Amino acid sequence: MTALEHDPQANREVPEAGLGRRGFLGWVMAGTTLVVAADLGLSRTAASAIPSLPQVPEVYDLEDLQTDAALPTANLITVTINTDGTASFALPRMEVGQGIVTSTAMILAEELDLPVEKVKVTLAPARPELLFNQLTGGSNTTFSTYTPIRVAAAVARRKLLDAAAIQLGTTVDRLTTTGGIVSDALGNTVAYGDLATSAASQVVEAVEVLLKSKAEHQVIGKPRNRTDARDAVTGRKKFTTDLDVPGALPTMVCRPPEHQGSPKRIRNKTQVLRLPGVTHVAMVDTGVAVRAKTFGQCIDAVRALEVDWNRGTVSGESDQTILAKLKAQELPMVVPQVPVLAQQVDTRFEFMFRSSAALEPYAAIADVRKDRAEVWAGLKAPIVAQGNIAAATGLRPDQVKVNVVTGGGSFGHKLFGDHAIEAAKVSKAMGVPVKLMWHRVDEPRQGRLHPMATSRVRATMLAGQVLSFEQRHTSVTTDFSHGLGEMITSLADELPTGLGGLGFAETIFTLTQELPYNFGVVTQLLNEPLEFEDKFSTGSMRNIYSPDTCVAAELTIDLMAKKAGKDPMQFRLDHVKNKRVRAVLEKVKKEGSWGRAMPKGMAQGVALHKEYKGATAVLVEIDCRPETVQRDLGKETYTGPRVTKAVIAVDCGLVINPRGVEAQMQGGFMDGLAMTLSASSHLRDGRFLEGSWDNYFYTRQWNVPPEGVEVHILESDSDTPGGIGEASVGSSAAAVACAYARATGTLPTRFPINHGQVRFKPKSFVPSMPASPTNGLKKTY
Repeated sequence: MTALEHDPQANREVPEAGLGRRGFLGWVMAGTTLVVAADLGLSRTAASAIPSLPQVPEVYDLEDLQTDAALPTANLITVTINTDGTASFALPRMEVGQGIVTSTAMILAEELDLPVEKVKVTLAPARPELLFNQLTGGSNTTFSTYTPIRVAAAVARRKLLDAAAIQLGTTVDRLTTTGGIVSDALGNTVAYGDLATSAASQVVEAVEVLLKSKAEHQVIGKPRNRTDARDAVTGRKKFTTDLDVPGALPTMVCRPPEHQGSPKRIRNKTQVLRLPGVTHVAMVDTGVAVRAKTFGQCIDAVRALEVDWNRGTVSGESDQTILAKLKAQELPMVVPQVPVLAQQVDTRFEFMFRSSAALEPYAAIADVRKDRAEVWAGLKAPIVAQGNIAAATGLRPDQVKVNVVTGGGSFGHKLFGDHAIEAAKVSKAMGVPVKLMWHRVDEPRQGRLHPMATSRVRATMLAGQVLSFEQRHTSVTTDFSHGLGEMITSLADELPTGLGGLGFAETIFTLTQELPYNFGVVTQLLNEPLEFEDKFSTGSMRNIYSPDTCVAAELTIDLMAKKAGKDPMQFRLDHVKNKRVRAVLEKVKKEGSWGRAMPKGMAQGVALHKEYKGATAVLVEIDCRPETVQRDLGKETYTGPRVTKAVIAVDCGLVINPRGVEAQMQGGFMDGLAMTLSASSHLRDGRFLEGSWDNYFYTRQWNVPPEGVEVHILESDSDTPGGIGEASVGSSAAAVACAYARATGTLPTRFPINHGQVRFKPKSFVPSMPASPTNGLKKTY
């Protein structure tokens, strides 16, 4: 069948032959109730050749890479219509607070003509057959799943109409669907649930469908609260440590004092086993694990342990020594310094280590037996974790079941299965199920870190024109063993020309870094020296390289504007590449009242970032006056400047849930603010000093705008969504940096700006955990 019947309700055009602009092929799977899937094989296109002037991401970016890698298994993503009239969908991505369960339910409801409340979205367990289609990262979830989910839903709706036509004795073109009910012209109705069985197929068959146009949307684009919001605020939402797995008792690990150290010998195992509640003590490669009846008893046992430790991988190193090694490996600039007649702006910036710990503690439950294992954890790359757990326990991957649990944040942390792998090792060593939780102190000291880096820029100008803009980014190695690296390998033959010989990190850098300005010859290059490989436990954190490169670039652009004798906002507007970036910049200029008079010590800053098929501009106002920076907020508390106003404008393509976009923009702003002003980890003598949130200075309430963060979502002419999870991080970090420079008259060159201050007494390294607090109520407000 090559033509589709006309649907008068949706007023959808019928293609004359073949599949039209919105036409797709789907499959009806054999089963007792209706199960459908998408087939995107016909829609896949090869990457275009790269023109000489545009940067690589303008033609083919990380979104394209992840989506292309997922396409071959898109038909394995299925939607089920149940006999109670609901639709079920197991999302092969992880919900970590970004709202994808809600937005996915909205997409399904739209194409099914079903109330959102009747769409049940759960998280799929590890499914190895999905290959690269089960990785949550790079702001790619909605971008890559949008069409497969819609196609599957449209196929389901079409088969329901076919079944209803038979039952009502009419034809499909005389039927309409509303709210999960099929109606004919005479007013007869039949519910989806009553059709689920008859619409099912006993064989796998192909079905052609036409998707709704943007103009027909009734659910997509309308603000909606999170489907799990009530459960989250009432405590009914289940995270890993809330799960009741039979026999899984609280478990914690005594960890080495040095970063990535390891245990050598336990000196008092027998005595610790006698402590109240303690059931097991076992040594694994990351430390000494203790299992007890309560987490409090685990902490007491960890503090009582006497362990001999092997040195860590960076024993004796500090911020200064690592920074010196990075500088020695920096790539040279191409344009000579101070060419004849031209003006030049040369800048250098340093970015310290940062922790990617989320609000939810790192936790996993594991039950490892001789012939099988089952794990429950928040995992953004569960297939990779499944393989790693199998290798760590001596089992085959098919003997390991990995259940994906909703997470309270990730920020790149849960791309790695460290917590799940460790829980499995501990369970195997003890021979019992365990509920492992990392202590807050463990995360900034032994958890994943955003790498230290330097970023240098050289811009050459002549007669008011920018001739070249070079950026050289040098970083401690970023670990991409969570699946992105394998994606690159799988698509090596299809990547744009010039990327084939690059390593994983350089490829990802090239696919994400895009300067949205016409600055002549633009080059942005990454160098990650091999000498740092495996030295640090690193990860992407949020937005991978972009926050650092954006801060360096946008601060340099402010200096270029000054040298050209132009207002920073106007200089940017004069050089933006396209209408989308111009639109977001003009929006924050208007809504943020750019250029208004401000007291001495206060200033505005603006920055622009283009990534994930969209563009984001941020305008902030900052208060750096002494009475603000030096205000007393208590002992060992970072105060610092306060951002008094923040305005964000974003064009992120087709918007599924405006409320979700607004939340992501605000969360990204808080991350960017922290990276610029306050949040970092100090390395001294092979140890990271920070331990828990009281001395890891993430954004505090007193550093953010009193009236909140103002978000403007621009109308887009795109028919597909862009990535939104990280879109505002880089521009927010850069806008705060630019505002700080203008308010203080001093160019900041090391980030976060307060990294030189250690206004806290580090918690003990031996024992590796502080005692459980007994005065918690005294610390409340």
